[in-house]
Amino acid sequence: MSKILFSLFAVVHGFHWKTSPQTFSRGIMMHGIFDGVKNAFQQDVSVLEDDRVTPFDRWLGIDVRSEETEEYSVPDDFVDSMDESNYFVVRISKPMGIVFEENDPTSGGVFVASLADDGAAATDGTILPGDQLVAVGPTLCKGCDFDSCLSAIQDSTDDNVKLVFFRGGPSSLYGNLGASDEWMNQFMETQRKDP
Repeated sequence: MSKILFSLFAVVHGFHWKTSPQTFSRGIMMHGIFDGVKNAFQQDVSVLEDDRVTPFDRWLGIDVRSEETEEYSVPDDFVDSMDESNYFVVRISKPMGIVFEENDPTSGGVFVASLADDGAAATDGTILPGDQLVAVGPTLCKGCDFDSCLSAIQDSTDDNVKLVFFRGGPSSLYGNLGASDEWMNQFMETQRKDP
């Protein structure tokens, strides 16, 4: 401590002498009086990115996190709803033998809850419980309520009703992970060309 005070005194009054560098306990070579000041402003503990996002930032929709630290995880049960290979078409006569249930009301739409053992759907063998109903003929049923979906099936006058299903869960078909409206409209256009 006295050597630092003497060095400070010497600098202020213009004294100059040659000293050899000293090594301190952290293994840092010290050459002058300002080396301690440099170390005072070094940060050993990193700032967590989540600490930088304030409630006001979230309210405004501002994300101050850096792009390098963002990691997006894909759910284990994710099925790409913008891949046509995850959709299939079935033509089934009435009575179909399909028990539909409504998805969570926030997303809408219906899924296959079960199949009757002696029904046309069970005999066909293509439809499985959990499949999401997307369309009945040219009518898009994705996101519609239960009554609208069943009305579309009942109103169909075809001997074999064309049903379009998505093989995946509602979290993959609806919401942030779901197909965009533009993609779904293009997909439905191709389905309408094939009656």
